[in-house]
Amino acid sequence: MSYHPHGTPSFRNLIVRPMWITMKTALRTVPFLGKLRFLKNDYHGQAADMIDDRTRTRVGKAHPSISQRFAADRETSQLMPFVERPVTVMYPYERLEDLEPWLFVPGNYNGRIGIIWETCTACKACVRACPNDCLHMTSETRVNVLDTADSGHELHGYGSEIEAGGLAAKPKEEFNQIAEGFDLVNDHGAAPQQYDFAEVIDITGDIATVRWSDGSGNEDVELKSLKPAEQDIVSGRIDLGRCMFCGLCMEACPYESFFMTNEYDGMSGFTRDDLRMDADRTRILPVVHQERVDMELAKRVEKEKEKRAKKVAGAEA
Repeated sequence: MSYHPHGTPSFRNLIVRPMWITMKTALRTVPFLGKLRFLKNDYHGQAADMIDDRTRTRVGKAHPSISQRFAADRETSQLMPFVERPVTVMYPYERLEDLEPWLFVPGNYNGRIGIIWETCTACKACVRACPNDCLHMTSETRVNVLDTADSGHELHGYGSEIEAGGLAAKPKEEFNQIAEGFDLVNDHGAAPQQYDFAEVIDITGDIATVRWSDGSGNEDVELKSLKPAEQDIVSGRIDLGRCMFCGLCMEACPYESFFMTNEYDGMSGFTRDDLRMDADRTRILPVVHQERVDMELAKRVEKEKEKRAKKVAGAEA
């Protein structure tokens, strides 16, 4: 599947958009006309001074480069700084998926590894399958996938219960907005957390006293507003400096928790330590592959139903 909306095969993406991009590119090469706003996209118009403040102080105000300007696809010259000339469109001001995502970022592209921790069981199948030993186990606080369904859902109630001394999570008020606002392709950072985690101190009736993990203190909250959470061992840390993006970890995962994302340019750094991504950087929001999460949820619930049925049958015997 393609993560970018422009990557979906359609008449607009395959015919109309390529023709429009080609026409805009041609018109931008025309002096004066190329400065028009409608010929630019979100990455155009980011003009910057050709020299920094320190150089400007050193060379003085009379230097010809003082008035020279530069943008992603146009620049001025020292001889005629008031006239812009077209230049080659340069990355990252204009990105590949903004131009032709169906050609450069196909759905089966093996980009950065992304993992849905809510369905990971730390079985280490991915660690054993990795030929370069770039996967390492770490701990991750997460919401139990069996209790992510609402209380009215038919699959609810087959997971762990909230207990004193354990962990709990409360969905943030902007829970859905966080999922909708996160761009897996262009946001080159850790996926935003949708829950506030806390330690359950005491439970009295329908009220739970919790201590928030962010250090904000204790609070009494309604028990129905919390979801069970746990701290598990997962295949969290990935050394991208050793990864060859073969996808064997994705194929070996029995729970389909591993995915090769379409992110191709958020995997660089100045040191090798920058290439060692922790669990928060490799985490994918469940909404990205909600169908896989629901499949795993149904699978585990079916196993729990069979387990309970055997227990009842054994008690009757």
